[in-house]
Amino acid sequence: MVSSTSLIATLQQMLHYQFMQNAFLIGTIIAIIGGILGYIVILRRTTFAAHAYSEIGFAGATGALLLNTNILFGALAGSILGGLAIAVLGNRAKYRDVEIGSVLALALGVGYLFTTLYTGNDAQTAVNILFGDILGVSTAQIITTIVIGVIVLATLVVVYRPLLFASLDEDVAEAKGMHTVLLGGVFMVLLAAAVSVSILVTGVLLIFALMVIPAATAVRLTKKPTYAMLLSVVIALFATWSGLVIAYFVSWPVSFFIVTIVFVLYILVRIIKGSGNLAAVTSAA
Repeated sequence: MVSSTSLIATLQQMLHYQFMQNAFLIGTIIAIIGGILGYIVILRRTTFAAHAYSEIGFAGATGALLLNTNILFGALAGSILGGLAIAVLGNRAKYRDVEIGSVLALALGVGYLFTTLYTGNDAQTAVNILFGDILGVSTAQIITTIVIGVIVLATLVVVYRPLLFASLDEDVAEAKGMHTVLLGGVFMVLLAAAVSVSILVTGVLLIFALMVIPAATAVRLTKKPTYAMLLSVVIALFATWSGLVIAYFVSWPVSFFIVTIVFVLYILVRIIKGSGNLAAVTSAA
């Protein structure tokens, strides 16, 4: 049996490496962003949009790879342009599935085209775009993620109250003269930015790990929006940190452990709390 002293020593040794420090830092940033925005995603029932942005970001990231430029900026540009296109094509959140699907199909086609046109030798980079590479992030990527994260969270603070109200009942918000289309567009852009930076950790195929599942778990445990956001962040942080620690000892992908942890927690909460429903959350908000 491993003693607590030995475990602490091992953890200290793990954090001695720069790449592990970077991984914990960027994982923490993304878990906070994803946990907070994830609650709004669940409330607005736009999980399909969160998934779509990951695929749209894939087109931007592969385009950046083709042009030999910063992949993060490529994913960000692709996601934001896709988000604006979705917001313009579908001015009501509950009727936006068709628009999301249309833009998603185009983005997948463009992403596939860019992948086939790429003739570089760094094939691993293309794989990392799909599945993430939290252990390979650079200091520059961390700085960029921090800047984007601060902008996203600061904007969310400004629009939080009207956005929350519009998310709870878009028809009533519109009747009261609120700019629901503008609020929806702002949130789409924020979501696109958050998904883009999350690609560094989970990749485009596993984006639900930190963007949706922690929040989906949180809303089954509490009816209060503030508590749900906080709990969503805690779950995302726990999964990210635990995944990094486990991957240090087991040579499997970190993103696999992160996804597995949040999924198991979600299943356990569903079993313990029962089916639950979002109506209880909206009524409490």
